[in-house]
Amino acid sequence: MADKKVRYLKSIEVDTKEDRYCRFRKKGFKYIDYKDADFLLMLCNPQGKILPRRLTGVTAKQQRQLARAVKQARILGFLQFLYKE
Repeated sequence: MADKKVRYLKSIEVDTKEDRYCRFRKKGFKYIDYKDADFLLMLCNPQGKILPRRLTGVTAKQQRQLARAVKQARILGFLQFLYKE
């Protein structure tokens, strides 16, 4: 085989990172309630999927609680499974 050197590209470091904050801690939430359908609807996209952590800005623990609350609300009929436009 030919003597080829492998080059790895590094990502460009840009200092435009925004300060991350937990949306629930900032507003003083202690418990994510599955009965608050309007609030849970804000954390879902138009197709009805739960938004990821990097978009919602919550901690991993609270993202799991959020997913559990959305799933409970769907089962009980507070939220729809699919949203048609």
